[in-house]
Amino acid sequence: MQYIERKDYLDTLIGLRDKNLIKVLTGVRRCGKSTVMQMFRDFLISNGVVETQIVFLNFEDFENRKWLNDFENLYYYIVNQLDLSKPCYVFLDEVQQIKEFERVVDGLYVKPNIDVYITGSNAYLLSSELGTLLTGRYISIHILPFSFKEFLLTQTDVSRTDLLFAKYLDLGGMPGIFELPEKSIKNYIQDVLYNIIQKDVLVRNKWRNEEHFNKTTAFLFDSIGSIISPKKITNTIKTNNKISLSHNTVDNYISALVESFLFYKVKRFDLRGKGLLMTQEKYYTVDLGLKKFFLGDKINLDLGHNLENIVYLELLRRGNQINIGKADHTEIDFVVRKPNGDREYIQVAWTAKEKSTFEREIHPFELIKDYNKRILLTTDVEPVTTYKGIQKINVIDWLLEK
Repeated sequence: MQYIERKDYLDTLIGLRDKNLIKVLTGVRRCGKSTVMQMFRDFLISNGVVETQIVFLNFEDFENRKWLNDFENLYYYIVNQLDLSKPCYVFLDEVQQIKEFERVVDGLYVKPNIDVYITGSNAYLLSSELGTLLTGRYISIHILPFSFKEFLLTQTDVSRTDLLFAKYLDLGGMPGIFELPEKSIKNYIQDVLYNIIQKDVLVRNKWRNEEHFNKTTAFLFDSIGSIISPKKITNTIKTNNKISLSHNTVDNYISALVESFLFYKVKRFDLRGKGLLMTQEKYYTVDLGLKKFFLGDKINLDLGHNLENIVYLELLRRGNQINIGKADHTEIDFVVRKPNGDREYIQVAWTAKEKSTFEREIHPFELIKDYNKRILLTTDVEPVTTYKGIQKINVIDWLLEK
């Protein structure tokens, strides 16, 4: 199988090789966690690591189901496969399938000469006993679907990045779709969503009212980039559908959707008071292809918020801490704390060619009293311009910058 090399993630794992930490790869189902681990395994083999130094187990494979309720024998099986006189590498894919998996992971971690790598499709992996048992002994690497830069690697002709960006907005970046004929993509996305909703949410939480859950999910997809609250969602669903639904139930649904990495919650930051606000967050989805399947062609009417979603995911890939900014009665799309500690402010608009639109978009910047970098991202095709210290940049150029 031909892989699209995910260089950033691979370089991260290479840099962490043999460090005394458990490497935990998290992310939504089918985003490429297993492939990233396989790439790293292939890297090890190409650099002289032999078969007796590697164990790779995927617990969604049928042949490995025998271990799901037998963590003790799983531990001994793994250890007995390895030549512990040399550095060894253990890869456990979708490890949350194993009952009391944290005991296996802890046992392997304390064994000399074993470097442990695990994946999971739910934030429960780190909020469970593993997080308590191994506090300070693991590092989390969050995997996302293909970026636009990675998406281009799947295409044979990349001369028209504008047309390809429109395609990316439409299809999303789930890696599996690029191995399929176009007519099969819809069924693939349907299966991915079914597995996320059924296995990572409904079954794990023992919820039976799938209809109410799906209405909450649809509301979140339809409200990407808008400030909402569980109360608002509850009231809207109850009014539109004439059903009984509690605020607490919706709150639990949303928490589960965030835990499954289908959505990300972004809190508001008060630029005046310099603190986080505890109400009315925004939500973004992990992949616009999933949104398109859930909402159909309605997605095409929401280009501005879809573009905002793409920018959010790219900021996340780059290792930033991200909030919404509140300045008086206006809003900054993203307040970004970069890995080096610097702060940036980013506004996103589909176009700002009209003078009135441009002035509306930059107005929140003018209310900020510090001197941190300000960027307006649009699809407008023009050179980078600067106005009152605010840079206007084409979003495709920004996505593809080194």
